[in-house]
Amino acid sequence: MKVLLLSAYDADSHKRWRRGLVAAIPDWQWTVLSLPPRYFSWRIRGNSLSWGRGEAAQTLRQPWDLIVATSMTDLTALRGLVPQIAGVPTAVYFHENQFAYPLSADAFASVEPQLLNIYTALAGDLLLFNSDYNRRTLLEGAAELLKRFPDCVPPGLCAEIDRKSQILPVPLEALAFAEPAERSNRPTFIWNHRWEYDKGPDILLAALRRFSQHKRPFTVHLVGQQFRRQPAEFAQIRKLLQKQGALGAWGYQLQSAEYRRLMRESHAVLSTARHDFQGLAVLEAVAAGCQPLVPDNLAYPEWFGRIGYHFPEDVESCAANLCKAMVKCVERVERGESLKVPDVSALTWPNLAAEYRQLLSDLASGGSNFARPE
Repeated sequence: MKVLLLSAYDADSHKRWRRGLVAAIPDWQWTVLSLPPRYFSWRIRGNSLSWGRGEAAQTLRQPWDLIVATSMTDLTALRGLVPQIAGVPTAVYFHENQFAYPLSADAFASVEPQLLNIYTALAGDLLLFNSDYNRRTLLEGAAELLKRFPDCVPPGLCAEIDRKSQILPVPLEALAFAEPAERSNRPTFIWNHRWEYDKGPDILLAALRRFSQHKRPFTVHLVGQQFRRQPAEFAQIRKLLQKQGALGAWGYQLQSAEYRRLMRESHAVLSTARHDFQGLAVLEAVAAGCQPLVPDNLAYPEWFGRIGYHFPEDVESCAANLCKAMVKCVERVERGESLKVPDVSALTWPNLAAEYRQLLSDLASGGSNFARPE
């Protein structure tokens, strides 16, 4: 089967997913087109132009049995520019949606990214979401947005999107489940997210300030993807941890083996995220043996149940709740007790590859479940 995979904003998690998918179904003939994850506004609106009238246009015009596209792909415009693909069965993978993504203070408010989500969802034949939280917030956000328009909004759009939707997480690689390393008796935490405002560095800073008042020895590894511009809280966190003698690894880990070692040696993984559509960074830390100290909302309850700390709106309340969870974790470590680590072994490529294959095969063969609306 000839499959075209389109990754319109090829961020690290998108790249990781598409490489895993191609490796998991090696007998299919895959062709991958991707665009770099920069210039967000231009990329999400211009990817159809870059591909449809660029060097990739000839590739797009080839005969395909199936197209798999990420939700950043401007699918409606691309089909208009390249009519040869208009009738090809197409699955859209939603790593995120633009309705539940919190805006930064300096972000330009525009409904265009949200409308793109709606158009691409309506154009796709099968919609795959990495969590039910992702699916649910898209549907809720789309319904709310459509109510705001003055006229000529067709009925049933969200119901149509819902009918085509299924949940299929991004799987973890087998390497994530290596045996945990021998941990020291010094409580060690890891925070392993993108260094951006939506991952809550202000909450983390407030929680660490509270926790440091308990005068217990501890270590924090602060790792994850970094960018040229970073929230000011990271510099303050570093200064605080240095003063406490608690600074562990700092910054992006170029070597994946070193990153995995840090997770295996940590007792708990921290999340202060204001949004996480699946929480891959937390999931891989849990696979390495870390106890998750995470919010009790977003996608986390789907994997761990309601074990997270309560996550109210204000920063200080969130920080206080996380600090309490950290103290409880430290007390267990100090007593030599085992930590509560959920089993996430079901979320692996070997366990999920067959479901990916079946859904995509059914779509390509024109199964009745994927009939387009008349």
